[in-house]
Amino acid sequence: MIQITARLAALPLWALVVLAVASGGIGALAHDPHAFAPAIFVPIIMGFVLLHRSPNWRTALWNGWALGTGYFVLTLTWITEPFQVDAATTGWMAPFALVLLALLLGSFWALALGIAHWAGGRAWMLAVTWAGAEMLRAYVFTGFPWATPVQAFVDVWAGQGLAWLGPHGLTLLVCGGVAAANSVPKNWLLWGFPSVLIAALGLVPISARDVPMTDHTVRLVQPNAPQDEKWDPEKISVFVNRQIDYTASPGAPDLIVWPETALPYLAENAQVVFDVIADAARGTPVVLGIQRREKSDYFNSLVVLNEGGQVTQTYDKHHLVPFGEYMPAEWLFRHINVGGLAQRAEGGYAAGPGPRLLDFGDIGTALPLICYEAVFAHDVGRALNRPAFLMQLTNDAWFGSRSGPQQHLAQARMRAIEQGLPMVRAANTGISAMIDPQGRVISSIGLNQAGFIDAPLPAPGALTLYARTGDLPWALVLLLGLFAMVLRRLLTDRPISIDADQSGA
Repeated sequence: MIQITARLAALPLWALVVLAVASGGIGALAHDPHAFAPAIFVPIIMGFVLLHRSPNWRTALWNGWALGTGYFVLTLTWITEPFQVDAATTGWMAPFALVLLALLLGSFWALALGIAHWAGGRAWMLAVTWAGAEMLRAYVFTGFPWATPVQAFVDVWAGQGLAWLGPHGLTLLVCGGVAAANSVPKNWLLWGFPSVLIAALGLVPISARDVPMTDHTVRLVQPNAPQDEKWDPEKISVFVNRQIDYTASPGAPDLIVWPETALPYLAENAQVVFDVIADAARGTPVVLGIQRREKSDYFNSLVVLNEGGQVTQTYDKHHLVPFGEYMPAEWLFRHINVGGLAQRAEGGYAAGPGPRLLDFGDIGTALPLICYEAVFAHDVGRALNRPAFLMQLTNDAWFGSRSGPQQHLAQARMRAIEQGLPMVRAANTGISAMIDPQGRVISSIGLNQAGFIDAPLPAPGALTLYARTGDLPWALVLLLGLFAMVLRRLLTDRPISIDADQSGA
């Protein structure tokens, strides 16, 4: 690896920039729909090459930006799909949205390389700043941690490290391993070889094995309503009746779960439909996504219906999608007639108060997540008490029919691993799935299929280390690392004063 690094470092800078963009693009192959996990090491290794090859921190910053932009622009191609739902109105925005988002996310990688070079250009510094940049990406500007590099490990043994370290600790470990493998030859046997060996073992696919099950069964309902037809008055009855028919199908589930915004009505106007759903469920509680209004605010919500069709529990989505469910600086965009793609009310949705648990009696409690909320590891860990399972209702019709829904499923699997809990996932167009506490899909309905499954509910696993600690320990580690880097830089730049008498002058 060191010889390869040396040869790459000998390339002219313009060639490195081109290679950086290409390396980032290769890294996209680590994620669905390709899911070739080893590909993620291409941009990571390239990042260390760029660090050592850049003559100054400004060049390192631009090289990092090229690397990140190449990675995100290909990984997030699905971001153009929501703009095609109403292509005549919003289709022109699609390429701009993709490029601008890739440039924005790439700037986090740019900061990682620029700061690491400014501080001294050591490999361990980049490991710290890269993990720190990914943590920032999960929090700032409401956060967007989609396609974090360790998302690539959800199908292999390395992904199980999420239960111990979470996404940011695992990112630090992976980048630290690559930094060690790029160490000078005299330290190769001490650091480099073990790093490569651990990486190779970590890329072994997760083996199939039995997981403890509860005595409960959950029915997942998938209507497969395309986004451009979902709100069509002529098609509404087709999709609603389809879900009612699946709910009434033979079987004796303990819980029935419909996807996000499964009904195209406001909750306060839907009692007649609630009664029909309750009759079809034959006494089984039903969870479904619906919009509701409270005074002048609209919420993207889910409700729990009892055997009489009454709403017994409600949860309002609290982590909303910017530019989707609401518009930042709405006053500005209103003047150019641009609104959130997914908002169903003028001004967008209001945010709910935060995480809360739903109580399903003998089945246990569930932490509800609506669509985008499953992307945030720190949100999932905010509940005051530990639930028996996680439950995601989502409308992935917005994400198209290829990489978007698959990548979203991968993130739901990450949350299951991190918390050591099963995940019940109902998606409008797929992929609906029952996920075990190790993140394995044990039962699912394929993408763009209509149907239902009665899936046994896995038992919760042991409380994981990450569930106990969250991101705080890694935030402290990264801050200490950054402090050490800044201190080293200040001491290195400090002028040395020599006493005139002692110098012999």
